[in-house]
Amino acid sequence: MTVTFSVLTLFPEMITSYCDASILGRAQRNQHISVNVVNPRDFTTDKHHRVDEPPYGGGDGMVMLCEPVVKAYESLLPLPEGTPVLMMSPAGEPFTYRHAKQWAQDYEHMVFLCGHYEGMDARINQLIPNVQPVSVGDFVLTGGELPALCMMDAVSRFVPDVVQKAGSVSADTFENGLLEYPHYTRPAEYRGLKVPDVLLSGNHAAIDAWRLEQSIGITQRVRPDLWEKYQEEKKLNKVDKKKK
Repeated sequence: MTVTFSVLTLFPEMITSYCDASILGRAQRNQHISVNVVNPRDFTTDKHHRVDEPPYGGGDGMVMLCEPVVKAYESLLPLPEGTPVLMMSPAGEPFTYRHAKQWAQDYEHMVFLCGHYEGMDARINQLIPNVQPVSVGDFVLTGGELPALCMMDAVSRFVPDVVQKAGSVSADTFENGLLEYPHYTRPAEYRGLKVPDVLLSGNHAAIDAWRLEQSIGITQRVRPDLWEKYQEEKKLNKVDKKKK
């Protein structure tokens, strides 16, 4: 199966330059993913190809017009039933690891709306079905391309055969609710800093225990919110096991 990402953007080169390189580039060549870029400017009708206007009611900045965006979306039709249309917005639902994993399983096609300026005309949400505002964090960027690329990259990791060693995905940060442990490689000592002895011991049980200990420590220190959630889930799992 090929998972298709369709991206509506005024700056197609930002998407293609990233997606044609490294792991995503190989995934496209092997037809595991497909990246389709559509420029709303191609659907304007005036000689200046305007895609934005000042907002009604006054205020600074410009707002993207309905017509070019809606027509750009309609050029993708027909789409599989239920195809999500992900609008990049700091006012959207926070995107997480769980979204990436679930979307890779549930959808064969995803559409990304990349805004610019002060955002998009609010009627776009009504004219395009299945619009889901999504955010990558509590900050504002100049456009939606970087958030879209973050999401596409994260989702692609869960598409079968995109990452050649599936174990590297299953061991990712967040997979078990904890942040990932530290990694080391050759040489065993560099500028007086040594790799922990346990990693050189060949004792896989001891290595697993050390890695878990490290993950717990890092999560407690850096993301106490995740640590609290991890503990709650462990308690719930114990309760479920007792019931069975």
